[in-house]
Amino acid sequence: MKTLFLSLLISTLLSLSLSKELCNSHDKKVLLQIKKHFGDPYLLASWKSDTDCCKDWYQVECDSTTNRITSLTIFAGNLSGQIPAAVGDLPYLQNLVFRKLTDVTGPIQPAIAKLVHLNFLRLDHLNLTGTVPDFLSQLKSLTYLDLSFNGLSGSIPSSLALLPNLGALHLDRNKLTGSIPESFGKFNGSVPDLYLSHNQLTGKIPASLGNMGFSVIDLSRNMIVGDASMLFGLNKTTQNVYLSRNMLEFSLSKVAFPSGLENLDISHNKIFGSIPPQMTQIPLQSLNVSYNRLCGQIPVGGRLQSFDFSTYFHNRCLCGAPLQNCK
Repeated sequence: MKTLFLSLLISTLLSLSLSKELCNSHDKKVLLQIKKHFGDPYLLASWKSDTDCCKDWYQVECDSTTNRITSLTIFAGNLSGQIPAAVGDLPYLQNLVFRKLTDVTGPIQPAIAKLVHLNFLRLDHLNLTGTVPDFLSQLKSLTYLDLSFNGLSGSIPSSLALLPNLGALHLDRNKLTGSIPESFGKFNGSVPDLYLSHNQLTGKIPASLGNMGFSVIDLSRNMIVGDASMLFGLNKTTQNVYLSRNMLEFSLSKVAFPSGLENLDISHNKIFGSIPPQMTQIPLQSLNVSYNRLCGQIPVGGRLQSFDFSTYFHNRCLCGAPLQNCK
């Protein structure tokens, strides 16, 4: 009889512990507000008031110790409207992702500035408009910021260089204007991979960017003029440089390339001079110097002859394999 009582007691306690909701009541209320804001979409169908948001809800993750919501990832579904202010009421959020939701519109939500623990912010492939807000520089824990594939306009805030832990900055494929901030040559901490392509940026590349060793820098498809040689250098750790379809004008002959350079695209510019022999010593995986004003013989050696003629064509007087022999 005693054994039966003990087993019933253990069974009851176990049942109670299993039924106890882990989800923080405040966080759950906020998430249900977000669901209501978007009109109870099918994408958030698992968000039910009578289930546990830490165990049963898709798109969210909880901390295993505190059970507070740390990640909100809403991805690829039928969702429309602006990002709600309620996202700023999830105080322990570390990851915030809205992506591939082309009916999500409006400006970048100012309430995001309250998320002091945020380290991963991805708002891409949406239909956001307005400017890149200055308040993003307050999110000192950010390691990744992606605002690509939107309709953002205006200039790039120089304050983004104040983010001390940033590892990647994606502002590509927007409608941004103005010049690259001088401050991007003075990042306070790690040097981020910098993606600014497919915008309407103008002016010269700031000389200060020569102080940085960007592992990746993509400035392609803008209206940038002048010199880009400061991005290179023998002692740089730069691996990937994409500068195509601008109006850059400098001598390639005088450029000293990083020994670890892997991918280089400077096509569709006004770059002159010749290809330096040093390029035969670089382990290039891809190269495009086409549609420029280069002259002289393509140096023989390394990987330079492994690329086909499209890498080199439409230059003023380049010659040698894989182009026609020099006269």
